[in-house]
Amino acid sequence: MVKKLVMAQKRGETRALCLGVTMVVCAVITYYILVTTVLPLYQKSVWTQESKCHLIETNIRDQEELKGKKVPQYPCLWVNVSAAGRWAVLYHTEDTRDQNQQCSYIPGSLDNYQTARADVEKVRAKFQEQQVFYCFSAPRGNETSVLFQRLYGPQALLFSLFWPTFLLTGGLLIIAMVKSNQYLSILAAQK
Repeated sequence: MVKKLVMAQKRGETRALCLGVTMVVCAVITYYILVTTVLPLYQKSVWTQESKCHLIETNIRDQEELKGKKVPQYPCLWVNVSAAGRWAVLYHTEDTRDQNQQCSYIPGSLDNYQTARADVEKVRAKFQEQQVFYCFSAPRGNETSVLFQRLYGPQALLFSLFWPTFLLTGGLLIIAMVKSNQYLSILAAQK
């Protein structure tokens, strides 16, 4: 009876150790992926200074107004603001600026032109309703663009590091509990 109990205990300890090690390995792999993908985007983002933007003008650009330029065939919103004492172009996110520098806001659904136009009009109405809002600008003075929302800010970085940290901590705790249990059982057997 005692031998069966010891064997079952060893099997359970082995399984718990395997779980803990697997959790630690998964956390390390996730950290590697995050360091190679999210961290460079966070470091590349220069829009760190939060400031107040005052709306100057909004304009919806259609394909007819953009003839002669290489622009996709969808309506886009162009927003000019005054931020930190200078004129600037407002972009929705870092990705919007990278996709098309002639558009401040690109609608989510580009399949249907009328739906995209309605989405752009709704965003334009929100900007005209709220003339002063917070935006992100670059600390250096020669940047002529500001962001409405940062995709790669400190909150996004912390949020993406939360689950791997939780996984790593849980795996290390499981390993520590199994090892301390083994050590205590050896001490008890010696007495």
